Amino acid sequence: MAYVAIKGGGQAIDGSKTVFDYLRAKQSAESSPLDLDTIQNQLRLLHGRVISEGGVYHPRLAALAVKQAHGDTLEAAFALRAYRSTMPRLAETEALDTSRMRITRRISSAFKDIPGGQMLGATTDYHLRLMRMELLNESPEQFRTIASEWFDGLNIDDIPDTFPKVLEGLRKEGLIPPLSSQVRDNAPFDITREPLVFPVPRSAALSTMARGEQGSLLAIAYSNMRGYGDVHPTVAELRVGYVPVMLPHPITGKPMEIGEVEMTECEIVAMYEDQEDGSKPVFSLGYGACFGHNEVKAISMAILDRSLQIGMTKGPSNPSEDPEFVLLHVDGIDSMGFCTHYKMPHYVTFQSDMDRLRTTRKKQDDGVQS
Repeated sequence: MAYVAIKGGGQAIDGSKTVFDYLRAKQSAESSPLDLDTIQNQLRLLHGRVISEGGVYHPRLAALAVKQAHGDTLEAAFALRAYRSTMPRLAETEALDTSRMRITRRISSAFKDIPGGQMLGATTDYHLRLMRMELLNESPEQFRTIASEWFDGLNIDDIPDTFPKVLEGLRKEGLIPPLSSQVRDNAPFDITREPLVFPVPRSAALSTMARGEQGSLLAIAYSNMRGYGDVHPTVAELRVGYVPVMLPHPITGKPMEIGEVEMTECEIVAMYEDQEDGSKPVFSLGYGACFGHNEVKAISMAILDRSLQIGMTKGPSNPSEDPEFVLLHVDGIDSMGFCTHYKMPHYVTFQSDMDRLRTTRKKQDDGVQS
């Protein structure tokens, strides 16, 4: 059997595309199209989600994807990732050194005083969640004043380029595991070229979650926090900023900086546990990092990293510790694709279901009559 061809289907599809574009432009005649710079700056958190979930750092195209998808982050990430799949791989960067991050925000809930100090940066953590009615009729002059006044009295020279990692102090004290040379030397699992065949290495799990959908990561991490798991984390350090990207020089081969990417990184400390070699117990760790300013995603990822490590070593006791359950359900593009495919024609399969139901009901009626 095959799906039934529909006459005029192509014309209807073209019409639906036209209507979709019309809804983007149906405002008054004086309205202007949404500028990509506006999306990138005024909708920066939404824009950051699309970059992260799209899995490719291209701010301009991410803004374009948001525009063409009417703000649907899943559709925008889908378009961005599809574009990435058409591009050749020209080179591989060195592992990003986040200790060199040019910080815009950096906090720790584990310590009040940290080396370099807490740097609150841009956040809504301390805001009252009240509607700002003054933004309803914000004039262009008021809008431009915000940026110009912010620089008044600001001495940027007082801000250091980088800050030391909070966990280094705990590592020197022997309270957390030392950095493993095996982890540093092993090449990370490439989820864009290799299928996930379980069990998977930790790098595969981290890569999958790094471009996972924020809501999915949060939901599964929240299940662990509520009791379907045993991870009660403390954020050792959450940092947002720009990390330099290094590539080997084409002639000398020495690493050179070719640009920088905005990233969010979270390192959590969880319950201490015995070490396999029988030495003194140390705190366990979880790690999360993703493109853009995505704090909830990075924290959720760090929690799930810790819970998946538990599941990989001791066996999963709940969904958030099961690598197969978590990693196969957090990708928003995969899950969205499977969900929305139900909108496509399923005429033949449903006709078959109706035929079986009618046959079953007829047999029941025949049985009652006899």
